[in-house]
Amino acid sequence: MTNTEKIFSFIDTYAQSSNALYLEAVIDACNEWLTGSSAPDLSTPATQEEMRRGIQLAILKGMKENAQPNHQMTPDSIGMLLGHIASKLVRDDEETTLLDPTVGTGNLLYTVMNMMNVNVSAYAVEIDEVLVRLSAVVAEILEQRVTFLVQDALRPLFIDPVDMVISDLPVGYYPDDENGLNYELMPPEGHAYAHHLFIEQSLNHTKDGGYALFIIPSNLFESEQASQLHAFLKNKAIVRAVIQLPSALFKNEVHEKSILILQKPSEKIVAKPEVLLAKVPDMKNKNAMARFLQDVDKWAKKES
Repeated sequence: MTNTEKIFSFIDTYAQSSNALYLEAVIDACNEWLTGSSAPDLSTPATQEEMRRGIQLAILKGMKENAQPNHQMTPDSIGMLLGHIASKLVRDDEETTLLDPTVGTGNLLYTVMNMMNVNVSAYAVEIDEVLVRLSAVVAEILEQRVTFLVQDALRPLFIDPVDMVISDLPVGYYPDDENGLNYELMPPEGHAYAHHLFIEQSLNHTKDGGYALFIIPSNLFESEQASQLHAFLKNKAIVRAVIQLPSALFKNEVHEKSILILQKPSEKIVAKPEVLLAKVPDMKNKNAMARFLQDVDKWAKKES
């Protein structure tokens, strides 16, 4: 068995013997591991990625047992691509601060943090208490520095501006119209799109010159509120890249997603930067993926 499999087996065995709900038992198992009361039987020390993946498998099992459509975990293939891009947009010699306003179980955030060869810390926002406890114990096991805010991320966030925001945007209407009025992207009539407001909130908390990397619905710029979003981005952000993810990753066309990379305007950015418009090839085609990542790296080197 690999370390990843051994870690999953340790957590799963513990959860199966517990009377608690599976996800609660995952938290308990991780706490046992942290305190040294019991631990996975590993013949070699596990890497951060082996630990993340082992825990992730247990979380996935728990989420299938308690299906929550708004808490779907970001697939590893997408998380690792986002992590690769994020790592190329920061300087290795500087401390980097991140914000994930939709952290959920933390899987996307930790995938990105594990891939960054820098001194990195993060703010993570989540309203679901169980998911916060889950994310927090995983951060501790992975020895990642994360500060958690247990709240609606579209309410005021009392944090310092960050170098980079990453988010797998939750798609749908935001039900709190009164709070929505605090945003430019609140439409004159009807509910605002939560994913639009998250883009605005993210830019509000990004340093000048900093980046925001979003996993977005591929039809983001085709909705009935798209003209309002276009106008907002024209004034408040620089679109740096739109990268279409492979259709094979999604069940049907309606669920297809892309990666949107924005940069917050800064006095240092004088020339209009190049916009990367790309489509990710079949991720199983190693040669095509290698060429694609080379193109991304060249773009990032010019832009960072």
